[in-house]
Amino acid sequence: MNTQKRATLKEVARLAGVSYQTVSKVLNGQVQLPAATEARIWEAVHALNYTPNHTARSLRSRRSRTIAYCWAPTATGQANPILDELLQSMVQAAEQHGYYLLCFPNLPDPDRQREAYRELIDSGRVDGFILSSVEYEDPRILYLMERRFPFVAFGRSNPEYQFPSIDIDGGMGMLKVVRHLVERGHRRIAALTWPPESRVGANRISGFLQGLIEADIPPVPEWMERGEGVQSFGYQATLRLLKLPEAMRPTAIVAFNDAMALGAVRAAQHLGYRVGSDIAVTGFDDTPIARYTLPPLTSVRQPIWEVGERLVNRLIALLDHPEISSPYCELIEPELIIRASSTGEETPLDQDHPYLYP
Repeated sequence: MNTQKRATLKEVARLAGVSYQTVSKVLNGQVQLPAATEARIWEAVHALNYTPNHTARSLRSRRSRTIAYCWAPTATGQANPILDELLQSMVQAAEQHGYYLLCFPNLPDPDRQREAYRELIDSGRVDGFILSSVEYEDPRILYLMERRFPFVAFGRSNPEYQFPSIDIDGGMGMLKVVRHLVERGHRRIAALTWPPESRVGANRISGFLQGLIEADIPPVPEWMERGEGVQSFGYQATLRLLKLPEAMRPTAIVAFNDAMALGAVRAAQHLGYRVGSDIAVTGFDDTPIARYTLPPLTSVRQPIWEVGERLVNRLIALLDHPEISSPYCELIEPELIIRASSTGEETPLDQDHPYLYP
């Protein structure tokens, strides 16, 4: 039986020659000190084998030191590298603040979903929530606003809902894509997008249409294909588009995610088109596979790792200072990564890429 006495925060502070409040702030990532001072504190932590007493801390602060993250599970056999990266960045950011991340699925049944939130709140198991895959009329947002319980969302919802959120400006991303294609001489531009009820899809369509308006290109209903954002839909939709009469056949296809774009590339190649030369194809998300397709895929890169960190930091700031936190949406502009699928020109592999985890 191990009877070794647990080191205390004050003992760490005494050995490091600082106050115990300073040690606490360093361990929770709440202060920046000179490098030498911080190194001395961490040396004392390791020398004394200090571990925080989370139970005592929670009792004093009346916090669980746990953040709940609710996400929409991916269908069996499909990967979602965007949400995977978001999860990894949030876990790392939470740990830096001394928090844990509790993950649970977004249940399709509204009553069961509401009950899951109610139980987590009423039991005191979590201090706040982070939401993703946010849609219009999102019942999670309505419930948390009704309960006045702290949360931050990755994504916007109805304009009249006022809540803290961080989102990627998908409309700006699509506007950059259309401008790029117009500069390459394209005027017959088709889009592979999601169903009308998709909030993210609506945001990206707004940028797509804005780009057409800027270039004085009238939208053509036959060039707008709506469906699930998977490769099979992108493949079938592109076959339909490329079998239109020559005068009505698009010369460029923008897909609202990389999965649909990969299906579009495969369909064009199946029909004998040279992607990048005969027809341009672009994606959105810049998932890892985008660099390794043949040809490499032009895509819109989202700073997902940064978003995950900001979500955690924003929620913890809300928990620490609820009296000064005001609801607003922080909008982040994505970056267009141009590769051969829209130019026909060979491009080198990216050396720095957000999916190469540290």
